[in-house]
Amino acid sequence: MIAEIETTNHKTSPAVFDVEDNKQSKDDGADGTNVDRTLDNILVRIGQFGRFQLLNYVLLCIPMMFNAFCSISYAFTASTVVHRCNVTQCDSPTSGYYEPWLNYTIPMKGSNYEQCTRFVAKNKRAESFATKYSNTSSESCTPDYFHQGAVEKCENNFKFRDEVYTISNEFSIFCSNVWKLSMVGTVSNIGQFVGIPLGGFISDHFGRRTTLAVCGFLSAIMGLLRSISSSYYMFITFEFLDLAVGATLYQTAFLLAIELVGLKRRVAATTIITVFYPLGEVLLAALAQKFQNWRHLLRVLYTPALLHIVFLLILPESVRWLLSQGKEEEVSRLLKRAARINKREISEEDLKVLISQNRMKLQQSHESSYPIWKALKLFRWRFINCCLCWFTHKLIGLGLSLTSVTLAGNKYVNFQLSGLIQMPALILPLFIMDKIGRRYSLCGSMLICAICMLGATLVGANNATLQLVLFLMGKFAITCSLQILYFFTSEIFPTNIRNSMLSLCSMAGRFGSMLSPQGPLLASYYEFAPQILFASFALLSGTSTLLFPETTDKALPTTLHDAEHLSDKKQKDLPKNID
Repeated sequence: MIAEIETTNHKTSPAVFDVEDNKQSKDDGADGTNVDRTLDNILVRIGQFGRFQLLNYVLLCIPMMFNAFCSISYAFTASTVVHRCNVTQCDSPTSGYYEPWLNYTIPMKGSNYEQCTRFVAKNKRAESFATKYSNTSSESCTPDYFHQGAVEKCENNFKFRDEVYTISNEFSIFCSNVWKLSMVGTVSNIGQFVGIPLGGFISDHFGRRTTLAVCGFLSAIMGLLRSISSSYYMFITFEFLDLAVGATLYQTAFLLAIELVGLKRRVAATTIITVFYPLGEVLLAALAQKFQNWRHLLRVLYTPALLHIVFLLILPESVRWLLSQGKEEEVSRLLKRAARINKREISEEDLKVLISQNRMKLQQSHESSYPIWKALKLFRWRFINCCLCWFTHKLIGLGLSLTSVTLAGNKYVNFQLSGLIQMPALILPLFIMDKIGRRYSLCGSMLICAICMLGATLVGANNATLQLVLFLMGKFAITCSLQILYFFTSEIFPTNIRNSMLSLCSMAGRFGSMLSPQGPLLASYYEFAPQILFASFALLSGTSTLLFPETTDKALPTTLHDAEHLSDKKQKDLPKNID
């Protein structure tokens, strides 16, 4: 699954941090600086990304990678297993999945054998004989004993190709019940839908470190309880609870990471920290290949995550959150510790100014009523277009990750390649957004993804290598596009409602994530139905992105009026010397 930053009303994108700190630094505070800007100046002197930040980044990589485990482990624990009907006239207790007589006993579907149907036997007496003695009857296991034009269903008694053991084997979920496997992914994403805003609330009120420690520990408990499930409904209940508490790990670790570093290092920090999510996907596939029993896999994935609770002792809290809570002594102690580890110095005068201005800021702050309904009315088409774009990205991004395990070849290798291809895709936007603009970068990436998906349907299943290449190109394109979308969404709405609008758009995308796991059900009707669906949405949403105003080199809109006139040629551009 693609690296994801779901926002709540306490966050902005890295682009917003970099530009707004420069833009507003001369507007707030009595001495021409605001609290954040003063803190950024202090971070420059004590080291924007020194040993202190590096050590904490190593710790933050753990919840980033673990979030990949809990978010998409169902791709292996709740996956289908390749099987065929047991042919009573031919199969014996020692027979395997592949047998020479399958060509006239089991119908083909594409290049594979049908999983839930077989040819009808002419001689029912022979079938009863073979069933009674559990042995192959040479007389009945011949082409003459089977109707090649008539098929019948088999809902139980299967032969399996591999040694993989998932909840499909455990709870006998086959054929007409296969929708239960897809439902696991949907329930998982519903859990994330609930957990992301809940995690944001906890993070704002109890701190980033506390959120990582407690939610990571609870997620580990839910995963281990899931590994001892005695029924399908017990499994799916703990799947939901796991993501309801664990979905916040990514956004909280991301937020804490960018709040630890200085102004000039935020974009680089953003890129570095997001790369560890796809790296987690790669590791997940490697572990799933090693531990092919779903219970063992969950225990291997979740047992180390119990150590999240140790974060309460070894991970520093966000200094920006501490300032917002007025915890002055902890702020001073943390900044002195950071300076000492980075082998720099910080003066008591700097700390006094920081704390003094923070007190003034807290005393003067009042909850402002955001004109959210006015904004929704004023920017309704922009908002609808943005929601469509997020829905499309989540639908395709997760859908391609899940599709990777159904492609020809080794499903574990395919899943690993899907994770690896995301890493350069997360970095590329940093080089193309400013050169060719947000709109064209976003549109071009989505159209490339659509072309790759359509190309995969034309190539067909016979050319497995080319189909895999097209799949990886599509995954690269949609990952790149999603990274651009985070920046772009942050730049098309005004400051006082930016986080709210970004949250609404990204939450709309969650509905795409909920539908993605249902893709395999479409494939049962037509092999390339998921690819056609992805291509259709990518074409529709890709072309509609051209309706957005271009924001490259434009000052971030502060008011509704500024956002409304982003497309005006007279809109003031950013100074070229801004860091």
